[in-house]
Amino acid sequence: MSANPIGFVKEYWRILLLAIFIAFALVALFIPGGIMADDSLAGDLEEDEENQTIEESMSNIEYGIGLDGGTRVSAPPTGMMVDNIDLESEQHSELESSLYTELGLETADATVRHHEDEDRYTAEVFVDDVSAADFAAVIAEYDADVSEDDVENGVTQETRDRMVQTIEQRVNEAGLSGGQVYQEATVEGSYYIVTEVPGMSPEELRELLADRGDVQVQAYYPDEDGNQTNETVLHGEDDFSRIGVASYNDEQGYNYVPVTVDDTEDADGNSAASEYQAAMNEYGFTSEGIQQCGIQDREAGEFDFDHDQPQWCLLTMVDGEVVDAHSMGDRLGSNMASGEWANDPTFEMITPTQQDAHQLAVNLESGALTAPLDFDRQQTFSVEPALADQFKTYSLLIGILSVLTVSGMVFLRYRNPRVAAPMVLTAMSEVLILLGFAAMIRMPLDLSHVAGFIAVVGTGVDDLVIIADEVMDDGEVSSQRVFESRFRKAFWVIGAAAATTIIAMSPLAVMSLGDLRGFAIITILGVLIGVLVTRPAYGNILQRLLTDK
Repeated sequence: MSANPIGFVKEYWRILLLAIFIAFALVALFIPGGIMADDSLAGDLEEDEENQTIEESMSNIEYGIGLDGGTRVSAPPTGMMVDNIDLESEQHSELESSLYTELGLETADATVRHHEDEDRYTAEVFVDDVSAADFAAVIAEYDADVSEDDVENGVTQETRDRMVQTIEQRVNEAGLSGGQVYQEATVEGSYYIVTEVPGMSPEELRELLADRGDVQVQAYYPDEDGNQTNETVLHGEDDFSRIGVASYNDEQGYNYVPVTVDDTEDADGNSAASEYQAAMNEYGFTSEGIQQCGIQDREAGEFDFDHDQPQWCLLTMVDGEVVDAHSMGDRLGSNMASGEWANDPTFEMITPTQQDAHQLAVNLESGALTAPLDFDRQQTFSVEPALADQFKTYSLLIGILSVLTVSGMVFLRYRNPRVAAPMVLTAMSEVLILLGFAAMIRMPLDLSHVAGFIAVVGTGVDDLVIIADEVMDDGEVSSQRVFESRFRKAFWVIGAAAATTIIAMSPLAVMSLGDLRGFAIITILGVLIGVLVTRPAYGNILQRLLTDK
């Protein structure tokens, strides 16, 4: 062994690299927060420590529904689309308005999208009560080449991507760990949005996914003729810059969500905050409308829109339904009347219950689901927590049994602990590094991943046996040069086998094939870690044991 530290590093860098990987894996597995701590999550927990609890665990490993219980719901988006519409740029908003008016749709139920990278337009509707003929007829007013045959079932890739992002945010905002949301293609060419959440029943998950979560604040006020009218003054995530945590006012006894309206000015010097303030002043909310809303019976949870006296109410709407109706307060009305409110545009959105407040905060934070899911074509899979605990126990037992079996066969094969012990320990370090990587990226482990870990143990020991046999079967290892020659020969065999495995598993890793995907990903990662880290390290260890170096 070299007494020079630099020489020692050059000689045993493979073993040192393995030690570094093991150290990182241990940190990712057992240090709270791991290597890639989620600062946003930590901030949310600090803000809402009274309303949320953290399930303590010995490690940072997250489990999927197969090992933790939970539900998987697959459902396609509701909608149809027309691609490659020939439009001029000024016709973009005109076609969108025509879809709303001629098909009788809400603004959230249709969109026209310009794909700048390909310079093409697509139109989509997200309801199932509009016929393809009517949809095509509206578009044909702007592009005469469009016919009913051009209408496709489904939505665009951009819409699906946005839906996946929104559902992911909903799952995270609900405080659920280990959830996964992804797209899955069918052989017919349609797409399903797949949502997996551990610890949720099918009913709870469907409830989370069923709501579009389209939040609006509408002004309900008397117009110039004295007739009550509605006007949307704030719309969902577009007009809010910050969403607070669902809270409770102890002094006045109501649940609310604190929000901040966006005060970023556009080219004309207007902002959502200034426009909201101007609307409140124009509609009389800051003068005769202060404290003039009495349409809600909070105890009964009912709203009375058949009234004699004029009402000035701010209605909180979720998916077109009134959740709450409250009046303009004296202090807020005074600040808006003076124009000071726009400098600090915050207010409280009141809800009847704490659960409603939490759901409102989730909807505001995640945004509205671009298209509803078609639950008539849903596929549901669920595992009870008690059964998942059994799977977890059996998985651990099978893993231990596989390690003991492989270790026993290795010791019987070589009958030399100096060769067999490092082989088994190196193979186990490969599994430890994989577990650390899974914990670091917060990959929820499922039964398919467990199968992948067992396969990694087997293939890992196979490769180490190839190294040992190639080095030892051709006679005594008399020098470092002889060892390195035999090791390189064995490593070529291992490298070719690894390449074959990766090529064979790659389609399973990228295609939407359910549990097979998890098995393929773990197997590929195990092969890469083995070829790049553990196999070279074992070569260094074996060289030290069999030569005088």
